[in-house]
Amino acid sequence: MIVKLRLFASAKELAGFSERDIPLTEAATTEDIWSYLIHQRDGFRAWRPSIRFAVNCEYVTGSVPLKDGDEVAVIPPVSGG
Repeated sequence: MIVKLRLFASAKELAGFSERDIPLTEAATTEDIWSYLIHQRDGFRAWRPSIRFAVNCEYVTGSVPLKDGDEVAVIPPVSGG
């Protein structure tokens, strides 16, 4: 299956791309997206406690099954005052 991966802000800068179609197995979950990101840039590893995923514009928690054509957005940690 193919899912569209979208990265924003510092996640986009770290990965070096903002959007990419990625092939995954039929049983893929958001954990597979996480593995893909770490494989692209090990710097993502430090973000694990605070990174968020949204599947088809809805925030998700835990390991969520994905379907062909899903859009997965990576929401990086943010700070501010």
